[in-house]
Amino acid sequence: MTTPLCANAPKGVSHASYHPKHAPPYKSFSSYVRARGPVLLRTARSLTANPSDAEDLLQTALTKTYVAWDRIEDHRALDGYVRRALVNTRTSQWRKRKVDEFACEELPEPAGLPAPDPAEERVLHDAMWRAVMKLPDRQRAMVVLRYYEDLSEVQTAEVLGVSVGTVKSAVSRALGKLRQDPELVPVR
Repeated sequence: MTTPLCANAPKGVSHASYHPKHAPPYKSFSSYVRARGPVLLRTARSLTANPSDAEDLLQTALTKTYVAWDRIEDHRALDGYVRRALVNTRTSQWRKRKVDEFACEELPEPAGLPAPDPAEERVLHDAMWRAVMKLPDRQRAMVVLRYYEDLSEVQTAEVLGVSVGTVKSAVSRALGKLRQDPELVPVR
């Protein structure tokens, strides 16, 4: 049994599945796109190098035209309206485009550095900790709070109950001692 077609429904759409709200509100717009679509696509292709981008550009311009369909007074000038929408849309696209990369003969990045050896990193870590442990208690506490706990000078001073100047001078003397430690010579 075949389902009868609705008189108002588009060709091939059954009466049962057709609802007027799914009908194109502007039949004249659909007719215009069918008639002038190929010409407008050629215009879009002249504005962009990629055929897929040209189709997207035309689709966007036609969407803008559809939204403004009621406001367009002279439908004889639709080609000009759509062409202006094409040009304006394309201009907006290239203005918004952000170029992050440039093609060049040589790569500007240096060759990747080899990954550090985990064993060497551990040796360096242990040597650094042994050197810190040689510092006097007060200097060691300030170095640990400043560089291991990543506290500011003000925060370190508050935790230890001393002035900021005391923290600055004690950390400076502690770093001087660490620079002179013979175990940390390879670090320099």
